[in-house]
Amino acid sequence: MTIAIIAVAIIVVFCIFVYNSLIQLTNKVKEAFSTMDVYLKQRFDLIPNLVDTVKAYAKHEADTLEEITKRRAGVASNDIDGKIEGEMRIGEALGKILIVAENYPQLKANDNFMDLHKRIVKVEEDIAFARRYYNGSVRQYNDKCQMFPYNLIAGIFGFKPKKMYEIQNAAEREVPNA
Repeated sequence: MTIAIIAVAIIVVFCIFVYNSLIQLTNKVKEAFSTMDVYLKQRFDLIPNLVDTVKAYAKHEADTLEEITKRRAGVASNDIDGKIEGEMRIGEALGKILIVAENYPQLKANDNFMDLHKRIVKVEEDIAFARRYYNGSVRQYNDKCQMFPYNLIAGIFGFKPKKMYEIQNAAEREVPNA
């Protein structure tokens, strides 16, 4: 009888330990996404200034500028997967506007544009770092959710694997030509 009580106690303690570690990893994933979300918000806030600056020089590039404005407006999502999807669309559009800017030497000489460009480059670097941190946190969480015996407890309490940040645009995966 004592052995049975000890065995049950060990199982309960183990379940509590596994559950708590899954909660800890869930919180780490949330924190990692929040970090990335702060940088995405910074970029989001810089976009109107960049668009306005480029508009002054590139009036006939209205379609590209309109596209980035529309994509920026369509990002309002409350779930992580929706925000990641919207962020990827904005990243593509932002790349297009910077390409447009390359066609205007007088724009590249504009101090306001250069300041915005530097700030966006810095934010993009921060976003890249935050993506790596987010994906590392998701990997740790997903490993625990899928490895035995953690997967048993994860299944019982409804812990499901989370989506990693991945590049959706095939062109971004290609090696650039120098």
